[in-house]
Amino acid sequence: MSVTPTVVLVHGAFADASSFARVASDLLDDGTRVIVPAVPNRSLSGDAAYIASVVRQVEGPVLLVGHSYGGAVITVAGREENVVGLVYLAAYVLDENESLGQLQGGFPESPLAQALVYTPFPVEGSAEPGVDVSVDVARFPEIFAADVDPALTRVLAVSQRPLTGAAFGEPGTAPAWKDKPSWGIVATADKAINPDVQRFGYERAQAKVTEVDSSHLVMHAQPAAVVGVIREALASVAG
Repeated sequence: MSVTPTVVLVHGAFADASSFARVASDLLDDGTRVIVPAVPNRSLSGDAAYIASVVRQVEGPVLLVGHSYGGAVITVAGREENVVGLVYLAAYVLDENESLGQLQGGFPESPLAQALVYTPFPVEGSAEPGVDVSVDVARFPEIFAADVDPALTRVLAVSQRPLTGAAFGEPGTAPAWKDKPSWGIVATADKAINPDVQRFGYERAQAKVTEVDSSHLVMHAQPAAVVGVIREALASVAG
């Protein structure tokens, strides 16, 4: 008897769990169990540890889905024994001892680099503040969501979940994709993560790749395509 895995949807930087609303709704309509945790976005190791703790509490197999920075998170957290597959959405796919900055630095800079805003925040027990990174609200629509409903995009722009600057330089550990099957969606109109960064990571992971004409927020712009790839992955790993 086949067992359909639980789908854990992992958001990235400058977004939150609500970014998966349309995708989660369709999967729930299928009868699939779905969990959409809030990622702290404080450090790669810490965020991966948190997602791994969520995964360990799931009874049965898990399919991890990561968007953007969430791709790096699931690459590390996906080492958990009950993870049976990985789905990457316009995502970073790191190798061992590789950071976001190193991976991205091997390719031409995207427009996102010139639209980042750096804001200090207090760190408990430290005299030195941390640095939150977000996207300039005025430039968020063109860079992140050019093909998303403007009424929604203006809300997304002012409700970003920032990523701490330290996360960009933190190296990944042994990647889950070396032992587990993966799927990847390239957002070909992405102005946040160069599509070639996505292609490179997916090819290295030997992921099954789907290319979609979409902005970075592919879950909002092309939810049907995202759900289609997740369903394909579920059908492949169920058993």
